[in-house]
Amino acid sequence: MRSCAGSRRRLSDSEGEETVPEPRLPLLDRQSSHWKNAVGFWLLGLCNNFSYVVMLSAAHDILSHERTSGNQSHAVLLADILPTLVIKLLAPLGLHLLPYSPRVLISGICAAGSFVLVAFSHSVGTSLCGVVLASISSGLGEVTFLSLTAFYPRAVISWWSSGTGGAGLLGALSYLGLTQAGLSPQHTLLSMLGIPAVLLASYFLLLTSPEPQDPGGEEEAERAARQPLIGTEAPESKPGSGSSLSFRERWTVFKGLLWYIVPLVVVYFAEYFINQGLFELLFFRNTSLSHAQQYRWYQMLYQAGVFASRSSLRCCRIRFTWALALLQCLNLVFLLADVWFGFLPSMYLVFLIVLYEGLLGGAAYVNTFHNIALETSDEHREFAMAATCISDTLGISLSGLLALPLHDFLCQLS
Repeated sequence: MRSCAGSRRRLSDSEGEETVPEPRLPLLDRQSSHWKNAVGFWLLGLCNNFSYVVMLSAAHDILSHERTSGNQSHAVLLADILPTLVIKLLAPLGLHLLPYSPRVLISGICAAGSFVLVAFSHSVGTSLCGVVLASISSGLGEVTFLSLTAFYPRAVISWWSSGTGGAGLLGALSYLGLTQAGLSPQHTLLSMLGIPAVLLASYFLLLTSPEPQDPGGEEEAERAARQPLIGTEAPESKPGSGSSLSFRERWTVFKGLLWYIVPLVVVYFAEYFINQGLFELLFFRNTSLSHAQQYRWYQMLYQAGVFASRSSLRCCRIRFTWALALLQCLNLVFLLADVWFGFLPSMYLVFLIVLYEGLLGGAAYVNTFHNIALETSDEHREFAMAATCISDTLGISLSGLLALPLHDFLCQLS
């Protein structure tokens, strides 16, 4: 890729040398590059999270080869989360040593391998290996593409986030729709092999090389109005420049990032505590929807809320994400109290709360990374994006440790 630093040329004449900027791209070319990058990052977000979502949607079919216990059902969730957690923990330390293109290739190959392995599996163990490949693909891809946003206009963060939100909605609906239409789980998974191909095409064929960001505009004015919280201003860098940071610099930047990492961890902890521990227990008997149908509606409304808020950055920007963490914790307390005391009179009220839960989670994600892009120096932004990726996965993992045992405990009481 070309350097992100603006290039300049020197002209000589009889009076000496003069340094002038290189001509800027014509307006139409800039607009074309803008839309290529916007669509490219949206597709990357969609395709990167697609296999992860599909594996969770197909969890029942993955374990249908033999009788399974609750612990084996939990194994699908762990296989889908733990590899991602390990990758994101190690990414700030050494992943920058591997160039972007090989990382993207590995991510695409793992995604395709996950579909093939699960589709042709005849044992739970083999299926879980396929789930692990999907997790590796998703975790490696998220770290890679969020780091890459550091070298493009900051608007691509919104497009990436919107794509990841779309994956939750479209991934679950596509698997459900294709299986309901009569396709077997095996053929459904094999039909999704085009998704990794789209991911690779989006990166290698659609994205343009990073160009210098225009100084001006509403976005730069907002950035200039803020005092950088993490690092100091430095000349624009190029992909891979984060590898030049010393361990001390990385530790200093990471401590500054805690202002953003901690609230995002809290948001996802409360969010997935609700999803993993409470959704199945929020059951209303005197309705036209069965228990399974109510659960599917909860999942769909949650994903719809995430998609809407991850796509909302141009309309609403939130600087203090701690407020979102507090509101999500209030959601958790409220729904936990309802599971215990059963005071909500209608499932439609729960529908609204679940939609609101998704809106809070999506808003926390997109605004966290947008704020980091605005408040970190160019030199530190690539590392900052990679380090903050751990937040959502850490929150999900911690919630699983508590939510799943609590779910089993409450089931025994009911």
